[in-house]
Amino acid sequence: MKKQKTLVSWSTGKDAAWTCLQLANDPSIEILGIFCSVNAQYQRTAVHSVRIELLQRQAAAMNLPLDIIEIPYPCSNIEYEAIMDAFVEKAKQRDVVNFAYGDLFLADIKNYRVNNLVGTGIEAIFPLWELDTQQLASDMLAGGQKAIVTCVDPRRLSADYVGKVFDEAFIASLPEGIDPCGENGEFHTYVFDSPLFSNAIDIKTGELNSAGHYTWIDLELA
Repeated sequence: MKKQKTLVSWSTGKDAAWTCLQLANDPSIEILGIFCSVNAQYQRTAVHSVRIELLQRQAAAMNLPLDIIEIPYPCSNIEYEAIMDAFVEKAKQRDVVNFAYGDLFLADIKNYRVNNLVGTGIEAIFPLWELDTQQLASDMLAGGQKAIVTCVDPRRLSADYVGKVFDEAFIASLPEGIDPCGENGEFHTYVFDSPLFSNAIDIKTGELNSAGHYTWIDLELA
């Protein structure tokens, strides 16, 4: 059986890492690498605000090629789409047939990703789509994936949660109405260990910062 060459959309967080693990265990899939958008001015990942060197360390731990897509700041929608179109063309030259995403249930985001790839010959796939998020969170922990909360939206979740390890105690402490996987944007994570990693990544936490709607903690390599 010819394997489907796939690139995984990588955010540095738990959903992307779990998506990658599921695909690594799928005999029909060949993961060619991961790709991640980075703010060109600040050299950090979008939303999660993770330093590039921590992103690179994850890719190295998985022994996977990393495509960093630098996005100017500020950036218009037209400019952003042109940058992504160029990346799609580059992927097609590598015979990529799938872009895999870790989205869970936000239909508008899924539709946006699907529509952007219409006519390109590349399909958007969603291995975690509509899984029960309580069960998914439990499966991640039982499966040996370890993550730290990098940022929260304080309009939805207290900034006190920033810097906490994503574990059973964290999930149990979440207020009613907060998704255990943070799929509504309540919080985001950085994975520092995974069954896919050759080694755990030693990190340390720095200062708290606020930008836009998020409060985030500066992570560094220990």
